[in-house]
Amino acid sequence: VYEGECFSFASMPGMFDRTLTINGFSKAYAMTGMRLGYVAAPQKLAKAVTTIQSQLTSCAGSISQAAGVAALTKVSDEELEQNVHIMKKKRDYVLGELEKIPGVKVAIPPSGAFYVLPDVAGYFGGDDTELCLQLLKRKNLAIVPGSSFGAPGTVRLSYATSMEELRTAMRKLAEFLEEERA
Repeated sequence: VYEGECFSFASMPGMFDRTLTINGFSKAYAMTGMRLGYVAAPQKLAKAVTTIQSQLTSCAGSISQAAGVAALTKVSDEELEQNVHIMKKKRDYVLGELEKIPGVKVAIPPSGAFYVLPDVAGYFGGDDTELCLQLLKRKNLAIVPGSSFGAPGTVRLSYATSMEELRTAMRKLAEFLEEERA
């Protein structure tokens, strides 16, 4: 979380026995693709989850499990805090650049993720998929249509890359959208 506090729902009065906390390693430990997660729950609920899970899949791959153990035992809290600071700086840069582009708005700035969903419905008649295809063809810049995430008229921009790459990407996006307005 970039600003403010994040609290556990289970910490609220009367909620511990009724709460499942589901999390993964993708965001905090930059382990996207490892597909490793966990659930913390009262024993009765955990048993029910285990019954369902055992019918859906056997277990996470051994490499993902080893990476998860390493993340929990070798990554310090200071490293995690430093990563949050770095990602906040990148988020703020992307939001600042998007603010400069006419017709682009961010309804809800990300508060802990490493992607943003700006509204680009004013371009290509609101067809976010066509916008992404044309951007790829004309500027060699790949972004993902928001409609893939249930948010038509938006695009998903990841800022989990270097500042140099972000500067290049945001310049290309701004140029592309400026050309569309002309």
